[in-house]
Amino acid sequence: MAKPVAIEVYNPNGKYRVVSTKPMPGTRWINLLIDQGCRVEICHLKKTILSVEDIIDLIGNRCDGVIGQLTEDWGETLFSALSKAGGKAFSNMAVGYNNVDVEAANKYGIAVGNTPGVLTETTAELAASLSLAAARRIVEADGFMRAGLYEGWLPHLFVGNLLKGQTVGVIGAGRIGSAYARMMVEGFKMNLIYFDLYQSTRLEKFVTAYGQFLKANGEQPVTWKRASSMEEVLREADLISLHPVLDKTTYHLVNKERLAMMKKEAILVNCSRGPVIDEVALVNHLRENPMFRVGLDVFEEEPFMKPGLADMKNAIVVPHIASASKWTREGMATLAALNVVGRIKGYPIWSDPNRVDPFLNENASPPNASPSIVNSKALGLPVSKL
Repeated sequence: MAKPVAIEVYNPNGKYRVVSTKPMPGTRWINLLIDQGCRVEICHLKKTILSVEDIIDLIGNRCDGVIGQLTEDWGETLFSALSKAGGKAFSNMAVGYNNVDVEAANKYGIAVGNTPGVLTETTAELAASLSLAAARRIVEADGFMRAGLYEGWLPHLFVGNLLKGQTVGVIGAGRIGSAYARMMVEGFKMNLIYFDLYQSTRLEKFVTAYGQFLKANGEQPVTWKRASSMEEVLREADLISLHPVLDKTTYHLVNKERLAMMKKEAILVNCSRGPVIDEVALVNHLRENPMFRVGLDVFEEEPFMKPGLADMKNAIVVPHIASASKWTREGMATLAALNVVGRIKGYPIWSDPNRVDPFLNENASPPNASPSIVNSKALGLPVSKL
């Protein structure tokens, strides 16, 4: 095998060979693999994104499973190479798997894992952070101070938006969207309007109960409304956060026409998937509407931004860090490792990939199951009865 530079090996005499294309946070994931009899090889190649050729070299002639990253192109070529090397499993260290050709994995009988159930609160917190930072123009003000431009208090200096009493709009009220909505409603006493194909009864009950609590204490109660269309949310909300899945129906969900529907001083936040926003149209809208603000964690063609976006003072941009809390990233590494070793050992699939606390309890051994295999039905894999 033509090894890339700097391969770190744990348990060299292990029965099963598992490769991680990147170093991952924490050490528990390594120890769990070792406990299951795995030789663990971690690539330290000094490249942010490994090429298909790099990963083929890593797989070599014998490899039982690979833990990879969202930035890698897992298609026919890599699954063929992994299959020829005797591999049974691949797992993204991510909840998304847009980088994976699942049909190709099915063709070669390789299980594809992902890591849901551990990102909800962390992602919602970043969306809330971007919302507040945009509303109060924190990044602009920080740059102003660092540039030595502050000469004293002024009445109009970095005046932003008060969130209390305003309306937060959520497009996609799944786990992350609902968690974000609760944070904004309870934390800032915002009213809620949301759009989702499915009714979010739990979220509605939460807002209703919180509104009753406020009223009982002599305060203005918060309200909720389920919109009949996404356009209704765009027109009515002062702050809008996007939480849809990415598919053909949500590509460029926010385009020139829908941006024009929003209030001139609205705030738009995206911690979901970059291509749900037409980034060229967004840059033009930001340029033409200086009081419109945006907070972005994801981009249409990562790692790149469309021309002009970096120059917009009314845009806050961060490098895909929604899951970047220590607990979450270590949890993602653990789940990815257990997806791979679970398939290697022939364990069943965990019955609910969004309820993964038993795998994350450091004081107990994890269940003998793969936490989340997205193509388990296609491969006919059994489901755990635990």
